[in-house]
Amino acid sequence: MSVFTPLERQELEVFLAPYGLGRLRDFQGIAAGSENSNFFVSLEQGEYVLTLVERGPVADLPFFIELLDVLHDAGLPVPYALRTQDGEALRSLAEKPALLQPRLSGKHVREANAHHCQEVGNLLARIHLATREQPVERRSDRGLDWMLAEGPSQALKLDEQALPLLRDALAEIAELKPRILALPRANLHADLFRDNVLFDGNHLAGVIDFYNACSGPMLYDLAITLNDWCSDEDGSLDGARARALLGAYAAQRPFTAAEAELWPAMLRVACVRFWLSRLIAAESFAGQEVLIHDPGEFQRRLAQRQQVNLPLPFAL
Repeated sequence: MSVFTPLERQELEVFLAPYGLGRLRDFQGIAAGSENSNFFVSLEQGEYVLTLVERGPVADLPFFIELLDVLHDAGLPVPYALRTQDGEALRSLAEKPALLQPRLSGKHVREANAHHCQEVGNLLARIHLATREQPVERRSDRGLDWMLAEGPSQALKLDEQALPLLRDALAEIAELKPRILALPRANLHADLFRDNVLFDGNHLAGVIDFYNACSGPMLYDLAITLNDWCSDEDGSLDGARARALLGAYAAQRPFTAAEAELWPAMLRVACVRFWLSRLIAAESFAGQEVLIHDPGEFQRRLAQRQQVNLPLPFAL
């Protein structure tokens, strides 16, 4: 179970009292997390999610609170931070920064279809449109500079087949970095995988886990999302799902010519980001009871993205 900081019932009751949401009925750790400790919390007045932030500087947490407030005010189905009766949103529990948020309805989908992807494309465009005019600024701690810094040392640990794949991708990132940074910007979810989206039947009911959110190129966020929702087991892209996602997104926000030109490369950049983070996590948490995602999944996807025959629709 990926709960890095276990909690006792009594300390949780003391923490929850200032919210005025009634007596604690039950709580349980959430196994799906890989970076923070998350708990389902049942109170007399409803169901909630408690997050203890385990990674990243505390100074970034006001950013997450502000961004989720902006998205919530825009009518998007996001878990905004609840305030205590004294107006506090960011608090401390077990010596960790802590946030309490409403628990959204719905469940994750394991096998995505074209309808799911259409819904996700529409949602991602709405996130970008809600923040494009005035992004809440935060630089990603796992952006292009991080990839270029961490990549070479990880490449040296790979076998003869994987090493040139990563080495060539890092060289492409270094070459294209100025052009990527000049693309249209907004706030990004930056981790919009299937396990961070909730569906209630065919209806997209919520999007969660904004702890990788940042400001940056919207095209990068789209590439991250499409690589997860539209990839087959061998890493190749499923055309029907990909066209559904891209078409729904483009109907909300048309693409620019610069985005269309960099689209194939951006799909590769997004693969590198998660291949590296999974390699590092596998090494850091080896032998521990922590959910570790397979790094090979993104190695296969990067190999498949060497040729991309999936143009962006309606590029201006």
